[in-house]
Amino acid sequence: MQDTAFRIPQLAAWLSGTDIGLLELRTPEGTLRLGRLGDGIVELPVEEAEEPELLPIHAPSLGVFLHSHPLAAAPLVRIGQRVEAGQTVGLLKIGPLLLPVTAPQPGIVENIRVDDAATVGYGTPLVDLHPL
Repeated sequence: MQDTAFRIPQLAAWLSGTDIGLLELRTPEGTLRLGRLGDGIVELPVEEAEEPELLPIHAPSLGVFLHSHPLAAAPLVRIGQRVEAGQTVGLLKIGPLLLPVTAPQPGIVENIRVDDAATVGYGTPLVDLHPL
């Protein structure tokens, strides 16, 4: 933002002649934020973008968590894979029943917390999703 530093007074003067409350300029070198404080225009601190928290996908019931369908060799999801809302990320085997475990929203699979064929209880975190 070195090139912009000498232009800040000019940008502030232009901004003061408008009804714009916040001006944010982003460049490869950084970010400049100018905003109103009373009747004047001041440089505002740059807010760091917060990393979204991981969203754990919990077991909807007790059962045996399966990474893949018993008749398929490939896992339903892999770490780093993008998933859509409603996409099956695993299966819970409850006796002869296979219950799908689905992603509640789009995201990237960050972690699979439970080993394949592990017995889990209701509410056990199974998969961590990085929301998009």
